[in-house]
Amino acid sequence: MRRVLILGSTGSIGVQALDVIRAADDLAAVGLACGCRAGAMAAQAAEHDVTHTVCAAGGGTMTAGEDLAELIEATAPDIVLNALVGAAGLRPTLAALERGIPVALANKETLVAGGEVVAAVRARTGAMLVPVDSEHSALFQLVAGVPEERIRALVLTASGGPFRGRTAADLAGVTAAEALAHPTWTMGAKITIDSATLMNKGLEVIEAHHLFGTPYARIEVVVHPQSAVHGMVRVEDGSVLAHLGPPDMRVPIGYALRWPAPPPERVAMDLMGRTLEFMPPDEQTFRCLALARAAGERGGTAPAVLNAANEVAVAAFLDGRIGFLDIPALVERALEAVPGGPGDDLDAVMAADARARAATGAVLAGAGA
Repeated sequence: MRRVLILGSTGSIGVQALDVIRAADDLAAVGLACGCRAGAMAAQAAEHDVTHTVCAAGGGTMTAGEDLAELIEATAPDIVLNALVGAAGLRPTLAALERGIPVALANKETLVAGGEVVAAVRARTGAMLVPVDSEHSALFQLVAGVPEERIRALVLTASGGPFRGRTAADLAGVTAAEALAHPTWTMGAKITIDSATLMNKGLEVIEAHHLFGTPYARIEVVVHPQSAVHGMVRVEDGSVLAHLGPPDMRVPIGYALRWPAPPPERVAMDLMGRTLEFMPPDEQTFRCLALARAAGERGGTAPAVLNAANEVAVAAFLDGRIGFLDIPALVERALEAVPGGPGDDLDAVMAADARARAATGAVLAGAGA
């Protein structure tokens, strides 16, 4: 029986992870953590007979002030599923890796903000990161079967979100409700807005760089509205290897929680009558993708600044304080205003994160947003 600690149990990924565990005879939840929905987490804990819980807003079985590292110690998990939202996921990822515990990673900000710090810990402890994002899970499975010297490029697919094909003029007045209406995936609010701006794909480019050690010049993004192909690998003879699957996050979640054991057999994906389309992303209209790639290439603390500014901007958009096109503008302004530095020290990364949040907040306050 594999013991699973779920951080972010009341969010979209956490709820689906518990669906996977509920249907499994080889997985058991041993601990839960959430941000503020203590009642929902208590119901989850009762159903799964979990005795160790932490809620950041209070209400868990452990005090809210206790560090998530203490929850890891108390539950002694075989794997930690990190489904927290935002840069808050970095420290518990490091806490698990420091203890040699593998992490099923659904918190992309861990690698975006702290990729260099995470790499140093992994090199020292040998602990494994198994990606949960459908795109990185697909690439993780594909590259396992291809000698490294044969790989020429990794290809991330993007649905294009709800605004695919629209111009900047079309996007000037879109609402949060419209941006949250994703055509193929059901996700949390923050990641859904990131999908609409293409920031999500930009963050995934940075994440892929750290997960697979692939140079940015060899990481491509294509828009694929059907969300059937989750990742592709270009190999040296010109061939393209593709991973197809249903748009169901329980598939990569189940794969990650059981890795390296194979997942149980599921109903096969029906390929009959399908049309698969691929097209380049519109980086002029959806500027977040280019901003993220540029921050990744700059390295150091620049990705942490990008991520922090984006979190503040997305929250402001969801609150109705700014427009959709203000999100990339605020991120770009933070990247220009906050000086960069080395990204291999946790304190430096968190300091850059704080400066970016302060700078973006000050712009919002000055604009009366």
